[in-house]
Amino acid sequence: MENLTQIISGFDTISLSQMDGVKLMNRTDTKFTFSCLKLNELLKNIKPFYNILDIKGQLIQDYKSLYYDTEDRKFYIDHHNRRVNRNKIRFRQYVGSDLTFLEIKVKNNKGRTIKKRIKVLDGIPNKISKEQSTFIKKIIGKNIDVSAQQWIFFRRITLVSKKDKERLTIDIDLNFSNEIKTGNLNYLAIAEVKQERMSRSSIFITKAKEMGILPFRLSKYCISTLQLNPDIKKNRFKKKELFINKLKYA
Repeated sequence: MENLTQIISGFDTISLSQMDGVKLMNRTDTKFTFSCLKLNELLKNIKPFYNILDIKGQLIQDYKSLYYDTEDRKFYIDHHNRRVNRNKIRFRQYVGSDLTFLEIKVKNNKGRTIKKRIKVLDGIPNKISKEQSTFIKKIIGKNIDVSAQQWIFFRRITLVSKKDKERLTIDIDLNFSNEIKTGNLNYLAIAEVKQERMSRSSIFITKAKEMGILPFRLSKYCISTLQLNPDIKKNRFKKKELFINKLKYA
């Protein structure tokens, strides 16, 4: 049986510079969460239709993120309460390409994800600088007191459609930690179809459906917050917890 490395090595490749046309900083997202046991078959089914990102010979890239939130977890609570026009703040290091950004993700009331970012030198910093605070205020629209809450680590496969303006990311080996606790969801794969406009004609969406994999939104920040802070408000996330536990013991 082919393993993951053998399967992805059969994809046609694309370089980082060739991906300029599909950065999709303003986009629609369709997320899928499924068992890693289905990943190999799914990748084989979509291989003819996508190119895979190759960075210095690496087809799977490591990502490190440090998420910031207010003391009372405003960003988490906004997501939990399904508030529109919500934000997430993080430093993200793209390890393979040796790039680090301060990123703010805005989910607006039209269901679009807008990502704004500025480059950061010398990796993820220990604290937010004055320049970075100014950037945050500009995007969010007000001063907000935030602090580092948790690290999130994962590995990502990035695919680009050969015929459509579509980017597909598949995240695996999800690990997270704060100052007192660690956790992981290594049995999950989290895929995200990123498009200018939502289209169900995506090859990935079609092939996933054929395998019984349906859209299911799961925020890495929110689910890791739940795992690291079991007493936090979670009423509206209970179905998500049940779903991922079902996958764990499937």
